[in-house]
Amino acid sequence: MVSPAHSGASTPFSTTTTLSAPPTPKLKAAANDLQRIAESGAITASTLVEYIASRSSSSSSVFVYDLAEQAGFGTLTKSWAEAGGETSTVVNLQTRAGAGLSLVGRLSQGSSKDAAKSAVLTAYTTPSGLAAMVQSLSFLPPATPTTRLVIQVPTITPVGEHFALSPTLAPFTPTLTLLPEGFTVLVSATPQETVDLAALAYKLTNTHVIHLFDHHGSTRETGHVTTPPIVVPEPGLTLEDGLKAAGYTTFEYAGSQDAETVVVLLNGPLALAAKAVASRVSGLGVVVVRALRPWNEGALRSVLPASAKRIHVLDEVPTEITQGALYLDIFSSLLNPLKPGPIVKPLRIVPARTQEFVSNPTAFASFIAGLLPSPLSVPSLDVPNLKKLLFFSTPDSSLSSLPRLVEATFLAHKSLTSRLLTDHDVFSKPGGVTVDRIALSPKGDIAPYVPLSSILPISSQSSGVANFVAILDPSLLTSHELLSHATPGSPVLIVTDWTPDELATTLQKETIALAQERNLRLCTLDAKKLAAELAENKHIQKSLENAVVLVAFLRLYLGAAATDDAL
Repeated sequence: MVSPAHSGASTPFSTTTTLSAPPTPKLKAAANDLQRIAESGAITASTLVEYIASRSSSSSSVFVYDLAEQAGFGTLTKSWAEAGGETSTVVNLQTRAGAGLSLVGRLSQGSSKDAAKSAVLTAYTTPSGLAAMVQSLSFLPPATPTTRLVIQVPTITPVGEHFALSPTLAPFTPTLTLLPEGFTVLVSATPQETVDLAALAYKLTNTHVIHLFDHHGSTRETGHVTTPPIVVPEPGLTLEDGLKAAGYTTFEYAGSQDAETVVVLLNGPLALAAKAVASRVSGLGVVVVRALRPWNEGALRSVLPASAKRIHVLDEVPTEITQGALYLDIFSSLLNPLKPGPIVKPLRIVPARTQEFVSNPTAFASFIAGLLPSPLSVPSLDVPNLKKLLFFSTPDSSLSSLPRLVEATFLAHKSLTSRLLTDHDVFSKPGGVTVDRIALSPKGDIAPYVPLSSILPISSQSSGVANFVAILDPSLLTSHELLSHATPGSPVLIVTDWTPDELATTLQKETIALAQERNLRLCTLDAKKLAAELAENKHIQKSLENAVVLVAFLRLYLGAAATDDAL
């Protein structure tokens, strides 16, 4: 993340230090109507995880740790509990050494009222919070169908001197060796997978469960039509059978069936990107670990191609000298003194490297392709038939809700799907900066899911990825590199009361040169003036501003297709 001391036209956009639940119509007051709202696509997988976990039929109590709430996970559960209904009791907890002892006490035999009446407890925390409680979890009693613990972990961690948010699991993985037997550890990546595995965590009755999911990107996207499944505990259900019933496996293999080079890594945004690289590069295979505990050696061997000669294990670790737990699992599983097998090599990925790979997918694709014995050109992670839109604004702008209006416009379209992801940067500009990514694709497109953070990366090295860029606060043009994200020949809408001449004198020479080099079609729009001409009431004017900009966007983006009848 950039320092506030480095503002100017070269300032890149970076990730926020805070996340919040996206606004969903009537969401806080209508937890019981969530299925209807979810079917519209206007809800996130992260919200559905909260919904599943907080139902009184799933949990007797939900313990919300401060780190999870600071990451924007748990606020809805608390508001639903205040509204009453079918929401479990909520308990607020602080993260500190021995943070899991409160949970242990609740489930232990003796005076605990939860243990006495039988209970399924749920806790929300982050990888850092989970690391703080792992040692305490060794005191948990064995799980039973009526007394067990489920920990929902949004994988979001502040890293670096500016506390940029990252999906790294580095705080937790070194403590994995301390995790007692009797725990199942599930790792999900896509929105649908996250919802399915969150539900599976409550169907398994003979184990405590930890479910890690990507709250950095995929589970905060809206536009995925998914519904919360009905969760019914199934005594005797095994992990393998539960995964199979949901359409998944312990390990997933992608890539060439005769690959000699195989990359193994935990499920998550980097795993999705690695699968995309493997689908575009011959001779490369990728094994994604979906169930980290209990470790299944036989399942691992069964997915590896017989041709594998070199296995690279990507371990997210705090430092370069930390031994990765995943590498030890893979190495011990494939070690056979009677028969020579593939060479297993560790690749330790520290948080700064994870952040680089997430913010610059091309760098990660180059890193993965570089593991092959013969050099190859870096494969593109671009998805065919996908249109990409970027909206830059500030949190307090009257136009901050415009991207959701755009998404809602396309969500209602019968032949298109629309996905939206919102991020904030609280450091590079006083008051903060907001970027909304929207991806449009044909309905029924069978292309593998790739997170919006990979499809539309926001970095200072951008070569132009967006088919349309809207700048809703013109002051951002003087503090950030925004035009660099536009593809050559694409339209750029700037909402401002500046005249074209004033805009030209405001832009820096480098920005003007870039616009000319890429033949960008800059268009200015004074939405506030137009709204004032249409209505005298100031409250109505604010709504009209959004409507005016929405119509302008449709005209610019759709071109000749944006007829009066269509609009």
